[in-house]
Amino acid sequence: MTPDSPVVFVVDDDRRVRDALSRLISSAGLAVVTFASAGEFLEYEKPDASACLILDLRIPGMDGLELQRQLAEGDAPPIIFITGHGDIPSTVRALKAGAVEFLSKPFEDEELLRAIDIAIRQDRERRRQRSELSELQARYALLTSREREVLPFVVAGFANKVAAAELGIAENTIAVHRGQVMRKLGARSLAELVRMADKLRISSIHPKG
Repeated sequence: MTPDSPVVFVVDDDRRVRDALSRLISSAGLAVVTFASAGEFLEYEKPDASACLILDLRIPGMDGLELQRQLAEGDAPPIIFITGHGDIPSTVRALKAGAVEFLSKPFEDEELLRAIDIAIRQDRERRRQRSELSELQARYALLTSREREVLPFVVAGFANKVAAAELGIAENTIAVHRGQVMRKLGARSLAELVRMADKLRISSIHPKG
């Protein structure tokens, strides 16, 4: 398995189901790892790869919904629920909590493979966004304290003269800081800088008085 190869996790206490799903998923060219319980899945050291989790609703010990709640606190892969004991309240709870799909056994192979494809594409996009944010946060950490003070004024669209008056520094100094902020964050335009500030959750500032 390469770092870019997606993996499908399966948690189901029925060995026959695990074996059948493993064969199906492998036939689609995907790596698959199966578990008989939620505990086994939690203890497993996950690879750094795009993934999804096929999760039986009714498993001994921690059931599927409980595992979903626990995973929601961390960086969990998208979940596809499967069950032979589905009910509307459980389906609604699972989907509201972010499940990609809720399939009742028996289901068509193509149904599951479609759901897996959607889940993996969803996870790839999440991972891409997390990677971009992490890189942006690293660049933001390179800003000086003064540059961080200037940034909210820049993204709010204030002229250098206004920002200088608010911060009590020279207008040409604001221009220098503004250029440094753009360079360090890798922003090619003001619009791009505004999007970056939004991702960093930096609020625009308002002049005093």
